[in-house]
Amino acid sequence: MDETTTDVVVVGAGLAGLSAALHLTGAGRGVTVLERAPEPGGRVADRLFGGGYRIDTGASVFTMPELLDEAFAAVGSSVGEWLTLTPLDPAYHAHFADGSTIAVHTDADAMEAEIRAVAGPSDAAGYRRLRRWLRELYAVQRDRFIGANFDSVLDLARPELVRLIALGGFGRLGARVARFLDDERLRRLFTFQSLYAGLDPGRALAAYGVIAYMDTIAGVHYPRGGMGQVARAMTAAARAAGATVRLSTSADRLERDSDGRVRAVWTSTGERIGCDAVVLATELSTAYALLGRAPRRLVRPRYAPSAVVLYGHSARGASGLGHHTLSFGHAWHETFTEIIDRGRLMSDPSLLVTRPTATDPSLAPPGEDVVTVLAPAPNLHTAPADWPRITGAYRDELLRTLDARGFDVAKELVVEGVATPHTWAADGLGAGTPFSLAHTLVQTGPFRPANRVRGADNVVLAGCGTTPGVGIPPVLVSGKLAAERVARVRDHRRSTLGSNA
Repeated sequence: MDETTTDVVVVGAGLAGLSAALHLTGAGRGVTVLERAPEPGGRVADRLFGGGYRIDTGASVFTMPELLDEAFAAVGSSVGEWLTLTPLDPAYHAHFADGSTIAVHTDADAMEAEIRAVAGPSDAAGYRRLRRWLRELYAVQRDRFIGANFDSVLDLARPELVRLIALGGFGRLGARVARFLDDERLRRLFTFQSLYAGLDPGRALAAYGVIAYMDTIAGVHYPRGGMGQVARAMTAAARAAGATVRLSTSADRLERDSDGRVRAVWTSTGERIGCDAVVLATELSTAYALLGRAPRRLVRPRYAPSAVVLYGHSARGASGLGHHTLSFGHAWHETFTEIIDRGRLMSDPSLLVTRPTATDPSLAPPGEDVVTVLAPAPNLHTAPADWPRITGAYRDELLRTLDARGFDVAKELVVEGVATPHTWAADGLGAGTPFSLAHTLVQTGPFRPANRVRGADNVVLAGCGTTPGVGIPPVLVSGKLAAERVARVRDHRRSTLGSNA
């Protein structure tokens, strides 16, 4: 029998698992990471298509690089040693159904000037007030809500909660932003991010304005070589610091003692890895399957909407696109009703079109562009559609929509692949969505599935399904919080052994 030992086994080499591995390795723990895929990254990955096109197949919007720097700093390194990040300015180019356009700048003066030109001095002044509110909103949540472990609902009883209430964080995001901005186009630009959290901006808690802060104030960046380079860099840094990262290796089962503690992880090849603790940085359903249990919740989990993504390429210069282009239809509120409540495809879609070769031409052969088109869609719980049958027709419909809106890319785009809710489900993602559990009130903070596991005190969860939630910044934090949990378990065991000595 093949057998090895380590302090901590991390299952999953997505950003959460790699973040946990870096923080644990930096704390002096021996770490072995197991990843079933041949490449690290999970939901933040890329793929080399035929013809030399490297296309991001997961997340494409990268914000808050300082959180990534924290993970590298844990092993005495930095982002700059492993990655080249380019700030995007504008972060987005927004196109509206009336033919108008707005560039979303991170710089306050540049954005104020843009708003003054397209919406007038009143909204320009309102933007400054909105910017201050978003900064305060993030500052009050950063350490005590986003960056903290919760053991019970009582952990909410912090001075910061009073401040969050005073800021209107428990009101509705759409209504709060409307207090600052009159122009409907601007309101969309500072609320659409709530869809990443699985929420209609009209219903989302105002506290989720922190996502707009990350996008529009902290700024959007892009890593040279593609989004997959983030995970590759974290993997290389972890290995350089002494961690073992094993790709194409699945965790098959957990070996537990009579007290419920995990003593070892068995791989699919029959290897036994003895350990003191385990971090399950996987999809929640995968984690619970390994644990041999289901979570005990009073209500059925509610998943975020899904997405259909076209992966393709076109001749450079034919697209007329920035790095990130938002194409809004006439409909807005109706869009969320369709995909969230009625389980229907958008009749007047709002789309995110990404052309990363605008920033990094090396992702495609000379004279070519990489282009992806993301369309929000119902998840499989809301609408169990026959995606293998309708994918081709919906792909063509999206291209016709772009063509009707004046984007030349629709005629030039060679679609190499299409991801649908069926694709995400085949990858093991719950309800066929890459955005995991929606951030409803009962799935937020201490009400979200906890990262500690009852009955197995040396097992910790990480990833977008647990705290703090969905998105690159939260999953990086999730890995750090998991590492803190492991350290707490170890300290508790030491104190217990000491008191029994």
